[in-house]
Amino acid sequence: MKILLLNQFFWPDTAATSQLLTDLARGLQERGHEVYAICADGGYAIKDVSDPPPVKIHRVKAIPFMRGSLGRVLSYASFFLTAAVRGLTLPKPDLVITLTTPPLLSLIGNVIKIFRGSRHFIWEMDVYPDVAVDLSYFKADGVLDRVTGLLADFSRHKADGILALGSCMRERLLNRGIDGSKIHVAENWADGSLIQPLPRPADSNALTVLYSGNLGLAHDIDTIFGAMKSLKHDSRFRFVFAGSGPLRKELERACGEEQIETAEFRSYSQRASLSQSLASGDIGLVTQRESCLGSVVPSKVYGLLAAGRPILYVGPAASTVAEMIRSRRCGWQVECNASADLTALLLQLADQPSQVEAAGQRSRQAFVDHYDLPLGVARICALVGASPQPETSLTPEVLCTHS
Repeated sequence: MKILLLNQFFWPDTAATSQLLTDLARGLQERGHEVYAICADGGYAIKDVSDPPPVKIHRVKAIPFMRGSLGRVLSYASFFLTAAVRGLTLPKPDLVITLTTPPLLSLIGNVIKIFRGSRHFIWEMDVYPDVAVDLSYFKADGVLDRVTGLLADFSRHKADGILALGSCMRERLLNRGIDGSKIHVAENWADGSLIQPLPRPADSNALTVLYSGNLGLAHDIDTIFGAMKSLKHDSRFRFVFAGSGPLRKELERACGEEQIETAEFRSYSQRASLSQSLASGDIGLVTQRESCLGSVVPSKVYGLLAAGRPILYVGPAASTVAEMIRSRRCGWQVECNASADLTALLLQLADQPSQVEAAGQRSRQAFVDHYDLPLGVARICALVGASPQPETSLTPEVLCTHS
């Protein structure tokens, strides 16, 4: 089967959507499918130094991704146009899978489906326009909200299936009037062969809370910052932030102003060195603004599970991450704006380190049972009908074209 994957970011970019789509591409090729990927010729994050996936990559020209609003829109629009042309001129695919970078990318999948008879699945990494409203980019029920929603829902109604990252995202889609029979929950994953549980550093006696990854507008920083201020004179704690993002700069500045010496800020780690990076924390921090319930599902939780670190989740109790914590007993959930509750919890955990160790063991077991890469890829393949096929003549080399 010929399968076309569309997303602005793909290998060697290390954006979360790129890594997941690259993992899926490898899995599809291993199952005997001929896989094509259309992506931009520019990246979002640092480059992956691992071997390329054995698929045909078509890199199209687009304005480089920029984090400002205008630059982001221009980058999205330029990729959308060049990807549409490329998608309609490639050999007919049997299946098209579109992600949501840029928003409304699914419209290209619809056009290919309508004019070429391909099946089309939407892999919803973020629910648009909901997330834009949640982050105050769009005014609720304003022109942009209504027009974007009309186009996005048209794509969803016409698609053969929709992959949602959790039950809370499924609820968002149901609330938009999408047929529940075509919405399939398929949670994300991490690579357990790359991320292994390692012992905490022997030279650290402090309880270390680690945030790893992008700290963006959908995340809550006020709650953890309130707890950090309360504990800034307590040497039993360290707070490490590894990565980047617009809120990371704001938090770093605020910590400097408050002279919070227990805070440490690091750069991104290569995917190959994530085990060592995640091992530097005793507890993995994941945050989510309450307004973004269901419009996004944090993906960094799966790497923390792979590393055998318990999850400290600051976000709504109805979220997929909170449900995971309750059912797997692999961490703790605290509501947004509840810094006093978070401070009390951290003090309790500092006095009872056995709780942290036990929750970390349950995290790794939950990962092995449910969230390792082969399991996650198999879920997607089954849902989109990509059952194993006879081997093709595609050689295990990356085949790149530029247009």
